[in-house]
Amino acid sequence: MDYKAAGAPKKGKNAPKHSEHNAHGSRKKPFGQRPSKEELLARMKAAAEANKAG
Repeated sequence: MDYKAAGAPKKGKNAPKHSEHNAHGSRKKPFGQRPSKEELLARMKAAAEANKAG
């Protein structure tokens, strides 16, 4: 019998295994703030209009 495995499982650390290479605020995007929802929606709508017109 494996007595080592009989205990309760260890809790997860709830942290990513690695950081993204282009995360907001990192060395590759030092001033990269996340765009606001309004900016994102405006950009998506403009892209949709460009696709519809083109």
